Amino acid sequence: MPSSNAKPSWTNPEYVATVVGVLATGALVFYSSLARTGLTVDEVLSVVLGITVPVTIAYEIARRWS
Repeated sequence: MPSSNAKPSWTNPEYVATVVGVLATGALVFYSSLARTGLTVDEVLSVVLGITVPVTIAYEIARRWS
């Protein structure tokens, strides 16, 4: 649990990864609400990659810039 005096910062890798993860999840949920078919294996795989890849990239960029 973070200390009470720690404030979120765009240079904190965990914060950046969390924000990107939430945005990626929201975008994929929005897309799935527009899709007419159920989830296939390919779609599940794309959802997992569509969330983890941006989160990992954002984490690494923020970690190297901080």
